[in-house]
Amino acid sequence: MKQLFFSFIFISAFSLSSFTQNSFTKVIAKDRVIPSYCIEVTFDKTVHLIFPSGVSYIDLGSSNIIAGKADGAENVVRIKAAIKGFKEETNFSVITDEGSFYSFIVNYSENPEKLNIEMKDFLHNEKLGNKSENAQEVHLSELGNESPQAVRSVMEKIYKTNRKRVTHINSKQFGIEFQLRGIFSHNGLLLLHTEIRNTTEIPFDIDFLAFKIVDKKVAKRMAIQETVIKPVRVYNYLTSINGRKTESTVFAFQKFTIPDKKQLVVELFEKKGGRHQRFVVKNGDLVKAQPSRKL
Repeated sequence: MKQLFFSFIFISAFSLSSFTQNSFTKVIAKDRVIPSYCIEVTFDKTVHLIFPSGVSYIDLGSSNIIAGKADGAENVVRIKAAIKGFKEETNFSVITDEGSFYSFIVNYSENPEKLNIEMKDFLHNEKLGNKSENAQEVHLSELGNESPQAVRSVMEKIYKTNRKRVTHINSKQFGIEFQLRGIFSHNGLLLLHTEIRNTTEIPFDIDFLAFKIVDKKVAKRMAIQETVIKPVRVYNYLTSINGRKTESTVFAFQKFTIPDKKQLVVELFEKKGGRHQRFVVKNGDLVKAQPSRKL
């Protein structure tokens, strides 16, 4: 009787274990695994990876390798061995601003065959809308609940539609016209569509474009209080507008409004020139932002 009792306990425990394994665990299917690229690194040379967009995240599998973004280049990652002749295979991963995830397996070699590698834009260049298994779309915190691909799609639509929805916000002097064409909202993001028109024969080279929330009126001898608002995405980033040409840009911001007695000032500065432009956006303009779904 005792032997039968212990046999029952053993069978019950085995059955419970099988039930738990079958009910609460699941084997990862092959089509859910992101394949990795294999690259070689060495101690005396640097491998450069050129990505189709800026890099927002790099994670290294071990201290045998070192990596980081190249100085002055947001989309180039440099990687090399930190320890000469390391034996253990390691890995690293990269996430780009456009939501692509890349995985790499790294081994040591005294003479790597590939030192400069150009990565493909899987999210935007795949034919027939097929996304490569080597890149999965990653959601980035700066874009809230939206994927980078969805935000890019909305910005592209605003740019290509190019319909003027704001008519009273502009700056025009020295043969340059800088205007706000539209204000849109999209799932927690605020999008501003701007246009620069050069009516002269002299190219207009852009030094920088600034978005600042400032006091409407500042008393004499008082310091100017300003808050710089930086876009999280830019579509059709401009550095120069040739003579007799018109170009537009779409800027995406995390949603914001303007406090009382303040205003949004948008300033455009010419590089090595004086044809600067400036226009003002009021809170009443922002709250009239049109939903992107109505495009």
